[in-house]
Amino acid sequence: MAITVNLRYTGVNGNAMKFAKEMTESGTVAKIRAEAGNLKYEYWQSLDDPETVLLIDSWENQEAIDVHHASEMMKTLAAMRDKYDLHMTAERYISDEAGIPSEDEKFLRK
Repeated sequence: MAITVNLRYTGVNGNAMKFAKEMTESGTVAKIRAEAGNLKYEYWQSLDDPETVLLIDSWENQEAIDVHHASEMMKTLAAMRDKYDLHMTAERYISDEAGIPSEDEKFLRK
């Protein structure tokens, strides 16, 4: 059962994008992706609000999230969030092991 957390980082003066860029260019994103249990770690920019960046953060299970949250990486993240004065909202989703129902598959173009 995968757990996905959508985190929206919001700032001013392009700070959310600067944060995402620094996270990527510093190698922090690569280190997080390499952590045991990480399934996805991707930043996306909002088309509706250029001051907001969405992070899709997905993990195999709660234990993997707990290990990540206890890691030194979180100190790096917290310091960068403070540096760019970002505020956050979060939504948490638990995967449906059954996958996409066949009735919905017809709406997907592959």
